Amino acid sequence: MPDVDRDGGWLLTVDGAPQSYVDLDDPGHLEFEYVRRLAHVLDCAADPGEPLDLVHLGGGALTLPRYAAAGRPGSRQQVVEFDADLVELVSGHLPVPAGSGITLHTADARAWLEQAPAASADVVVGDVFGGSRVPAQLASAEYAREVARVLRPGGLYAANLADGAPFGFLRAQLANFREAFDGLALIAEPAVLRGRRFGNAVLLASDAELPLAALSRRCAGDAFPARVESGPALARLIGSATPVADRDAAPSPPPPSGAFTLT
Repeated sequence: MPDVDRDGGWLLTVDGAPQSYVDLDDPGHLEFEYVRRLAHVLDCAADPGEPLDLVHLGGGALTLPRYAAAGRPGSRQQVVEFDADLVELVSGHLPVPAGSGITLHTADARAWLEQAPAASADVVVGDVFGGSRVPAQLASAEYAREVARVLRPGGLYAANLADGAPFGFLRAQLANFREAFDGLALIAEPAVLRGRRFGNAVLLASDAELPLAALSRRCAGDAFPARVESGPALARLIGSATPVADRDAAPSPPPPSGAFTLT
């Protein structure tokens, strides 16, 4: 069950695992490194302050939508969250300010996306976890094609994923999106990329040139620096992996004990 605790900001946990951290007084305060990397993507998606049409698949405590609303006033944001208890808890304890442009939908992310108009979003963010695993319906080539359909020309997809060596899940997701998009990149800490530990990685895809230089500078300057992989290095990581159809898709692997718990 979801729960929130006050400790400076608000920490949302689900079954004991931290999911979101929100500072209602400072939406620019991003506690978790993977959220900072997703925020870097939003920062590089358009000129500073320019409003965007954003789709967030997975809501949590709405940390990233709050960040976008503060930094890009006038943005229209659709947030899709399946967990009705979580939606009720966040709406009751951590409501978004009036006029934020954030619309919250209680729905299955894949089903909602399939009903969304074509070419209606500038950015789609995928951050959906069932417990600590990405659901299978968001891990297929058909899903990647739906994302491509909903994005406008030049639009950007960013997904928070989790895996560890030998990266069977991550490599398959990269293969899915390589089939649907021209531009592809991956953001992760070096220790994760080298297979030393299980962790988060942010997948990026677009039909236009990705802002790799700007992203690399921002990610390198974080407290826990991350690397942006693309081109030949990313092709080597993908290796012989091929796209996965809906009928064969599986959720991301369960994390090792303690990988995503607070210490």
